[in-house]
Amino acid sequence: MPSIPPYNYQPNPYVGLSAQEVIDLRKQYINPVVATYYQRPIMIVEGSMQYVFDEKGKRYLDAFAGIATISVGHCHPYVVKAIQEQSAKLQHSTTLYLHPTIAEYSKMLVELMPDDLSMVYFVNSGSEANELAMLMARVYTENFDIITLRNGYHGMSGNTMGLTSQSIWKYHIPHNFGIHHALNADVYRGPWKRHENNVADRYADEVKNIIQYATSGKIAGFIAESIQGVGGIIVYPEGYLKKVCDYVREADGLFIADEVQTGFCRTGKAFWGFELQDIKPDIVTLAKGIGNGVPLAAVVTTPKIAQAFTQKTHFNTFAGNPVSCAAGKAVLETIEREDIQKNCCEVGDYLIGCLNDLQEKHESIGDVRGSGLMIGVDLVKNRKTREPDFELASQVHELSKDLGLLIGKGGLNRNVLRIKPPLCISKADADFIVEVLNFALNSCKES
Repeated sequence: MPSIPPYNYQPNPYVGLSAQEVIDLRKQYINPVVATYYQRPIMIVEGSMQYVFDEKGKRYLDAFAGIATISVGHCHPYVVKAIQEQSAKLQHSTTLYLHPTIAEYSKMLVELMPDDLSMVYFVNSGSEANELAMLMARVYTENFDIITLRNGYHGMSGNTMGLTSQSIWKYHIPHNFGIHHALNADVYRGPWKRHENNVADRYADEVKNIIQYATSGKIAGFIAESIQGVGGIIVYPEGYLKKVCDYVREADGLFIADEVQTGFCRTGKAFWGFELQDIKPDIVTLAKGIGNGVPLAAVVTTPKIAQAFTQKTHFNTFAGNPVSCAAGKAVLETIEREDIQKNCCEVGDYLIGCLNDLQEKHESIGDVRGSGLMIGVDLVKNRKTREPDFELASQVHELSKDLGLLIGKGGLNRNVLRIKPPLCISKADADFIVEVLNFALNSCKES
């Protein structure tokens, strides 16, 4: 049986509602669309760095991190202290008044961006950030059409549901007006595979075709995740986004990089995911890991684009909330102080290598892909046909939880195991992840 690495931490005794009482209250009072993972849901009541604890004190390695949201670790002492100190002074102030934290934090954030991406607008979530980025692009260019990719996920608000391109996330309401979905640059399941010649150009030309045949030839922008997250950790071929960027700008459009999941050095080799493709966006959207779990998001753009947005009044009640900004500032300081990017890169490379070795042992692993600590394990019924195996993924997902490992699922067919732990995990944790998956795959094979 896999054994979770030792950890010197004792959770506090839990004295609240039982898991069943919470389930009963949820059923009675919470909208039923708010689902839970697992046939036997777990109740998490405490967290410390890469680990979480249920009400009975059982420890789990959190290799999903609230969908890549816990960046530097659950309840990281430095982040917690910053939140507590700010909460004790001032919990809320609007941007109608001055406050030092938002100014200090904005400066820190843009100093990590390419030159000229120097204007920040804070919001509360990734969906809101992407919604705002769409509006900025349309206002600045005075064009309307926006192109995005099939299989992408950009949120669940009215307009971002239009950007999102998986049927599971789309209600039957009007939401695609002015939005066009290009063929996804999926080198595993798409028509052009990873090792074919000119694969990046072939997929990029699909965006060019959309511009030529589905728009006036002028667009407001193009938006893409730097690596698709919910879609199953889809990594584009090298040079793809750079070529797309050229086509978009030829059509007077803006390039919007959705860094909601890939930002803050999650991809290991780069602080921002778009750097992996050697591009400079016009607008960048940030959320999730930005606040280590605190509701915070941001849109970063150039002064010229930001200025165009001033032709009307735009306001957000919680933008730049002092507590949220204090958390965001502490996250950046922790990343630098603890050399989080180096750890993410080293442990991520190690884990991907171990998963590639695991692939050699299991025919059901069709593909291992990702960068840093944003990793997907694609489970298939047949390696040649690449038919997704949803049932196996569900079984492995459930059994992994029983063994003390929390992971996610993704892809249109929910057959991709999503591994996105806090960026502080160790190689011992990586070994545990592989041991659990090996045990679970063997167990499912035997059953």
